[in-house]
Amino acid sequence: MKDSLPASPSTHHRVAARVLVVDPDDAVLLFRGSDPARPEAGTWWLTPGGGVDDGEALSEAARRELLEETGMALEDVGAVRFDRIVVFDFEGERYRQHEHFFAVHVDRFEPDVRGWTDIERRSMSEHRWWTGAEITASDETFYPEDLVVRLDAITE
Repeated sequence: MKDSLPASPSTHHRVAARVLVVDPDDAVLLFRGSDPARPEAGTWWLTPGGGVDDGEALSEAARRELLEETGMALEDVGAVRFDRIVVFDFEGERYRQHEHFFAVHVDRFEPDVRGWTDIERRSMSEHRWWTGAEITASDETFYPEDLVVRLDAITE
């Protein structure tokens, strides 16, 4: 997922809602993702979230995605904390995605992935709770790239 990839006429434009799920120790829940069509691209860590359906409010999409990907049902995810636009390739398609990030503070839990879609089952392999210090010390790839700065702003 690189912001610097040029958009092309065949680019799919997509709106997404993502959630920073933060526990009492200020660790954030992330999933290890990959592109099944490009195993050579390696893996990366990302927040729960996904596409907004037609007519769906951003907060509704965030709650739905959180339930589908983690099993956690929340009535409120608050307001959008930040957004970004990213261009990336996935399964042979180019996407230009406008991502809206929410943040919720919850007790640490074990995600229930029974609600994963086929694409999530193919592209996500594990989950982990990460502190900002662990992210900073890691040589793994994290999205968004400024996750530690965003996490610090949310947990101050």
